[in-house]
Parts: sequence; C-alpha cells; structure tokens
Amino acid sequence: MLLAALSVHAGIASASTTIMVFGDSLSAGYGLPQEAGWVSLLQKKLPARPPTRLVNASMSGETAAGGRARIEQALRTHRPDIVILELGGNDGLRGASIGSIHDNLEAIIEACLRTGAAVLLTGMQLPPNYGIAYTQKFQDIYAQLAARHRLKLVPFLLDGFGDRREFFQADGIHPNAQAQHRIVENVWKVLQTMLGPRPTIASGHD
Repeated sequence: MLLAALSVHAGIASASTTIMVFGDSLSAGYGLPQEAGWVSLLQKKLPARPPTRLVNASMSGETAAGGRARIEQALRTHRPDIVILELGGNDGLRGASIGSIHDNLEAIIEACLRTGAAVLLTGMQLPPNYGIAYTQKFQDIYAQLAARHRLKLVPFLLDGFGDRREFFQADGIHPNAQAQHRIVENVWKVLQTMLGPRPTIASGHD
C-alpha cells in the first residue's frame, strides 16, 4: 500500500498541487515577521502554472509525538499532495529516546502515505554537548526513515550555516531572517524534483 502511494506521486503533474509544511518553530517562523519565514519565502519559488498552494501547518514547540497526534486532522483539513515534514528537533533537545522519536516520525510518515501524499523529510542535527552516541543516532533517524519508505530527504535543514552564530537569533537556537533564505535553498533543491514538469506552450506552427 505504501509503495502504491509513492508511485502515484513519483512525479506530480496534476491540475494543482497542495504542499503542506508540518513542522515546529523552525518552520513556524519563530521570532520573525510571518513574511520573513522560509515557508513564506518558498511560496515565491513555486510555479504559478500549474497552480501550487502552500499551507503552513507548523506549530512552535511541536514535537514528533505532538505531530503524530494531530497529523490525521491536518491531512483531512488540507488534503496535501506533498508534506514537508520538519519535526524531531525538540524531541532531541529534550533528550527523548531515539526509539520514540523514530516511531513517532514513522507514524506521521505512514499517515501521509496512506492518503497518497508524498513526503519530503527534512533532517536535523543536535549540538555536540548531547554526546557523540546520542547525536549520531538522532541524525541517523532521518536517513533510515527516508531509505525505508523511499522518501525524498533534505539531510540537514540548516546545512551550510548550522554552526555559524551570526545566522541565529539571540537564543542561539532559532535561525534569523538572513538564514531563512538559506533554508529555502536547502529545501528547494529537493522539492523541485518532486514537482511535475511545467506545461509546454504550443508555438502555433505546424
């Protein structure tokens, strides 16, 4: 059943496409004007034809467990063709068990696939002070789930600036406005491969 769902969305070329971002504060634009967040910036890159609708169903403070509890309702409400899943970071920062993070993310993925939605999984990394063993196992969750369910993967959402203080707000956790453009590029590199080809316009010549 999962393979069938994936095959339907191998290349999405329907009349219109709905993309739902399902994440935490990194996607909700914490500490930023709404128009400055990476999700709002991503909308500007989406093709106008065929029409593509972007829905942000992210919540600051959300965990993988919290996302698991509300994914079904979000899917029923927005009926997305693609789900950009950005969760797990808060679980890791709280030291949740690797098994629980993995299982909750997998439950979200499976719920999306059952509806026929394709999933773009965005990976996260933890600061080194959480210990080598835990941080590596946490990072591996995303690659493992992407491989098992044949998902598109952004290996690290904050790639290219995650270790650079100047790209973060005063709390040192949330990316600032300057960083949002880099997040968009990280996501867009993969997302654009999931969107169907733009229709060609006939020239009118024989």
